[in-house]
Amino acid sequence: MKPNVGGIDKILRIVVGLALIVWAAALGGPVWAWIGIVPLATGLMGWCPLYPLLGLNTCPLKKD
Repeated sequence: MKPNVGGIDKILRIVVGLALIVWAAALGGPVWAWIGIVPLATGLMGWCPLYPLLGLNTCPLKKD
């Protein structure tokens, strides 16, 4: 898996994912808020399975 999530995208995924999980777990939010696991995982891994299907890549190019 080649990284395709980078920069601001990665930070936003982690923050939104954590916020949804905290809302569901600690604040008694709705069950659907557990979907925060998905953006958290993709942000931490740096790879989103939907991006290749859509032809997207927010990871900066590495120069050799």
